[in-house]
Amino acid sequence: MIPLSWYLVVAAALFSIGVYGVLTRRNAVGVLMGVELMLNAVNLNLVAFWRYVTPTKMTGQVFAIIVITVAAAEAAVGLALVIAAYRTRRTVNVEELDTLKG
Repeated sequence: MIPLSWYLVVAAALFSIGVYGVLTRRNAVGVLMGVELMLNAVNLNLVAFWRYVTPTKMTGQVFAIIVITVAAAEAAVGLALVIAAYRTRRTVNVEELDTLKG
C-alpha cells in the first residue's frame, strides 16, 4: 500500500507547477492550463484523504466530481473569454489585456 505522504508530495508538486504556470505565463491559455493543474492537485488530495481517512463514505469522490465539474465550467468560460479577447484585440497576451476598453 502506498503511504498517504507520497500522494501529498505528488499533489504539492502538481500544485506548485500550476502556480508557476499561472505566475510566469504571458499567454492566457497557459494561465488556464496552470489553473487546471492546480485543480487536479486538489482532486488528488481529496481522493487520497478519502481513501486513508473514511474509505467507507463517498465524500471524497463526490467532492472530486464537484471540482471536476467546476473545472470544466471554468475552462469553458475561460476559453470563451480568451476567444472574445482575441477577436477584439488580436492578442491573448495577458499583459496587453489590462483594460476593459476595446
